[in-house]
Amino acid sequence: MKIDLTDTTSSKINAALMDARRASGSTAAGMVLTLVIVTDEGSAYDALRAANDASREHPSRTLAVIKRAGRSPRARAETRLDAEILVGTDAGSGETVVLRMHGELAAHAQSVVLPLLLPDAPVVVWWPDNAPLNPAQDPLGALAQRRITDAVTAESPVGQLAQRAAGYTPGDTDLAWTRITGWRSMLAAALDQRDVEITGAVVEGESYNPSVELLGLWLHNRLHVQVERVVTGGPGITAVRLRTADGDITLDRPDGLLGTLCMPGAPDRMVALKRRDTAELIAEELRRLDPDDIYATAVRTPIDRLRERIAGVEHAGPGGTVEAHAAAAEAPEQDAPEQEESPKAVEAAVANPARVTAKPSKKAAPAAKKSAAPRKRSGQ
Repeated sequence: MKIDLTDTTSSKINAALMDARRASGSTAAGMVLTLVIVTDEGSAYDALRAANDASREHPSRTLAVIKRAGRSPRARAETRLDAEILVGTDAGSGETVVLRMHGELAAHAQSVVLPLLLPDAPVVVWWPDNAPLNPAQDPLGALAQRRITDAVTAESPVGQLAQRAAGYTPGDTDLAWTRITGWRSMLAAALDQRDVEITGAVVEGESYNPSVELLGLWLHNRLHVQVERVVTGGPGITAVRLRTADGDITLDRPDGLLGTLCMPGAPDRMVALKRRDTAELIAEELRRLDPDDIYATAVRTPIDRLRERIAGVEHAGPGGTVEAHAAAAEAPEQDAPEQEESPKAVEAAVANPARVTAKPSKKAAPAAKKSAAPRKRSGQ
């Protein structure tokens, strides 16, 4: 069932929900939480589809908040609330209300959402993209027990982790952390089978993927070892290697579908590590509504604790960073103007050979001394 309301109010939306419930033959709500989705028109379809799929496991009332502030002064001055109500099979196992707020009402979304929350039920707010810097201080985020963001959709996904750490409040979480649940469980189960000392770890994955950084930071916090982050072509996380005296414990997933667990002295095993869609990630986050202390510890760990290098490069440079390696590669270019004097001297010798006498270069001797000294490798 679908009901469209134009220029309406929260009380009229509540009345329409009750009428739709009675028409479907179900007077009881039977929902366990309220999921508030703050999105725009471009992302609303995918977000609502994921929420509807997740509602089959967690029956909920979904409120999609779409803000339309308006581009012209007249549009910004107009205040109007339009609602689209979906009940029944169109809304999964719950109710869905799409709220389109026009004009100044977009700046006061919490006043519209508050009367529509289920009584005595937890509230979860999800930003599929364009999440605020501090979700807990957002007017809508202040209504929720859990606040879900997604660093992958940010302009700088890895840099977004620093903002999440700075504005972290108990109850915050990120889908970049949810995506590594399978990796964390597999690695923990592998270490439960073998009592060995881990001397180091390597996490391989595509660039600009915050899940790779979070997995490396989690290993660093739990194992208290140096973790190396290797940039590969993906998809997502491709491999994790735990260094031991007997050999590496490797969890490899090159295709994003099936992983291989390799342990010293044991046969290789195939494990399910398929990349999950957004609906599965949201369903997992709705299973627990208490603060995630493990995520808080991982996201608050500085990214520079990881030693980064590119796949196929033995040493990324001083400090183990790609940026330092790039700076070292550009250093020889600064000596280029000094080498341009040699062609000018050759032209002068051809024009007037009698006036040209060979003079030793003042910089040649120091250069020879430097070349005679043994080169020190990076990392020694």
